[in-house]
Amino acid sequence: MKKLIIFTDLDGTLLDFSTYSFKEALPALHMITEKNIPLIICSSKTRAEIEYYRKKLENTHPFVSENGGGIFIPLDYFRPALAYLGFSIEKTRYYLLIRLGADYNDLRKTIKELQSEGHAIKGFGDMTVEEVTDVTGLTVDEAEMAKQRNFDEPFIFDGNETEIQRLFDAIKEKGFNHTQGRFFHILGNSDKGKAVSILIELYRKQFGPITTIAIGDNPNDTPMLKLVDYPIIVQKPDGTYDHRIDIPNLVKAGDFGPRGWNKAVLTLLSQIN
Repeated sequence: MKKLIIFTDLDGTLLDFSTYSFKEALPALHMITEKNIPLIICSSKTRAEIEYYRKKLENTHPFVSENGGGIFIPLDYFRPALAYLGFSIEKTRYYLLIRLGADYNDLRKTIKELQSEGHAIKGFGDMTVEEVTDVTGLTVDEAEMAKQRNFDEPFIFDGNETEIQRLFDAIKEKGFNHTQGRFFHILGNSDKGKAVSILIELYRKQFGPITTIAIGDNPNDTPMLKLVDYPIIVQKPDGTYDHRIDIPNLVKAGDFGPRGWNKAVLTLLSQIN
């Protein structure tokens, strides 16, 4: 039987938006642990935020931060030769880091340029910890972790459709990209799909043929969902699915957040087995 690998978004997917809890996904999480299935977090959150949830989840697998900006592979996780696929690898105390994202200082410089050009945007770097808490619902400690960014800058913008398109065009003209999860994001030439493709290759080298699942809820998850055998989308709290995610063979979870995550994973695991 092929080794099964699961990639997951956090906010609004494995984590409930209002409480940031994964309690309703515990039955599926327990089954994943019992079956020794790697669960790879692939989020717009920072390294510090993801490590906080990895500890809660008792997760020891690689993870992807800031919309594909960085791939963090625990030391000795893959056989030594497998971690080198022609990418620059930084060895830190706990991880091998594959850096795909833009430099955060360059992103902040671009945000300031956009503001000076009349675009009424406000990035996390423009906000105090208290302001991040207000717009996200995070605790003060969690908001501090959300501001520890390296590859991607979330921002808020209340413009109409014309103003949004004008902003997106300006971001492109400056050599950067944009995506959207709960917030708008400015980033470099990285996305969740590029990071996931690297990890899929590493897992194939480690285990041979594999079966892949990915779970998300927003457009920034689309590049990841397109790459896997079983793409899953969970509902929004209002019971709708994001219409911008249009992928062949997309599995609709039938519920929202971690409740939908749990239902979809349990159903799919029973079908695959």
